[in-house]
Amino acid sequence: MSALMSVLQQARYASVTPDILQEAAPFLDLGGEEIRASLFFTTDQTGRELCLRPEFTIPVCRAYLTSADAGTPTRYSCAGPVFRMRAGEPAETLQVGLESFGRTDTAAADAEVLGLASEAVRAAAGGSLTTIFGDAGLLASLLDALRLPALWQRRLKRGLDKGESAATVLAAAPTTAADHSGVLAAMAGTDAAGARALVDDLLSIAGIASVGGRSASEIAERFLSQVALRAAPPFGPEQRSILDRYLAIAGEPDAAALALRALAEEAGLDLSAALDLFEARISLMAIEGVDLATTRFSGAFGRNLDYYTGFVFEARLAGLPGGPVLVGGRYDRLAQALGSTVPVPAVGAAIWVDTLHPGQGTPR
Repeated sequence: MSALMSVLQQARYASVTPDILQEAAPFLDLGGEEIRASLFFTTDQTGRELCLRPEFTIPVCRAYLTSADAGTPTRYSCAGPVFRMRAGEPAETLQVGLESFGRTDTAAADAEVLGLASEAVRAAAGGSLTTIFGDAGLLASLLDALRLPALWQRRLKRGLDKGESAATVLAAAPTTAADHSGVLAAMAGTDAAGARALVDDLLSIAGIASVGGRSASEIAERFLSQVALRAAPPFGPEQRSILDRYLAIAGEPDAAALALRALAEEAGLDLSAALDLFEARISLMAIEGVDLATTRFSGAFGRNLDYYTGFVFEARLAGLPGGPVLVGGRYDRLAQALGSTVPVPAVGAAIWVDTLHPGQGTPR
């Protein structure tokens, strides 16, 4: 781990150490229901829900927003254990992170983070990396250009980030074992506050504090999604064809850029800003030492966290079994989700030390 941190600190990524015990609400708000089952919870004397930190990005972003650095371009590194319950894997693992806040030169910041994280991995373990990347921002631009309802855009992003096919996402209308049509009808035209009030009333009448560990807000959000989905217009065949073509584009970065330009031109979609950023990033990745010969783009690639908004990636070390050793991406909306009154551009990466050095265990 010292070799990893040495590379980051030489690049002037200042070391920070977020508390191991964190307020749980930000992770639940941003990770949704699925992350609840993987967290280790406790409460403080006031009843506030706390958890062992499951990752570094949210704690480091919160630390940045309350620091004297807030509002200025700042780069941090961090290292230590993170805690998640994962089937067949240790609950405590070591992670090294790097986070870059406040830079408006988006393509350069993206390329620097991937290039520096890759350099750190090579310094610590040697060997070559195979990298795959996607672009949540480009996908969002495509979905917007196709004039898809916001609900379908959210459902597609979440489903694709989980590794589901577009066909699976589009075919999966919300279903429940019980008939909630009466509740859904009552919520039609209701905002989030009204939906939560209705759910609170129903749970109170029934004498129930929560359902399956879900809060009233989470239940209300699910019901509102079902209401919106019922009202959303279906996909047209032309929209579906364009989306399928985008998701099928994969391969060497420069070739992928050409294919994406061709798709936009043939479909009559203005994706020029997103594609200009895509191509600039590729050029800068090469300058930052990323080996483009072992780097591939995939239109269907995503990271399963809601806060990613742009460039996303993962890398594996050649000859090393197991999952990726390096993951990360851009998360420009996270700061505002954590209370910032202004947007803060940000990009970061995490290196899984236990995957990088299998069999060594987590040091005590």
